[in-house]
Amino acid sequence: MNKIQLVLAGAALGTVFGGLVVATPALADERTCRGTIRAVALEGVYVPKGATCTLVGTRIDGDIKVGRNATLVARKVRVDGNVQAEGARSVSVISGSWVDGSVQVKQGGAATVTSSRIKGDVQLDDNHRYQRVNGNRVGGNIQVMGNRGGAQIHRNAVKGDLQCKENRPKPTGGKNVVGGNKEDQCRRF
Repeated sequence: MNKIQLVLAGAALGTVFGGLVVATPALADERTCRGTIRAVALEGVYVPKGATCTLVGTRIDGDIKVGRNATLVARKVRVDGNVQAEGARSVSVISGSWVDGSVQVKQGGAATVTSSRIKGDVQLDDNHRYQRVNGNRVGGNIQVMGNRGGAQIHRNAVKGDLQCKENRPKPTGGKNVVGGNKEDQCRRF
């Protein structure tokens, strides 16, 4: 009888601890990034305040969120969600990256979106350093609004609108193919 109780107790403990082991990897896939992450698959990435994160060939099933005064360099990444930054020092989505959502950089420093595919919008709002949007395919709109420090918008294929407003100095650019309208400061691009 003792052997049966021991086996049952062991099975119950194995189920409890086994359940904990199974649940742990799901949390491990969401990553706080300080440093470099290469070609792995993650649920989401968070770059904390003041940190620098470089992603190279990384697959993100969710969003990339960039904290205040943080820096993100995303090269050849695949993001099924959005790239979102508020108050970041610098955000770069470059070199053949693919974002199924939007790239949103607000109230921060520099932003660079080059040679990438963005299914949603590129929104660069109220930033205080140079903004660069060059050589991309954008499924939504490019919106560059209220930035200080200069902006360049060149050689993009945009299904939606190209909108630039209240930037100082005025953005420079050209050779954009736009399915919607070219508006305000970008009307001649």
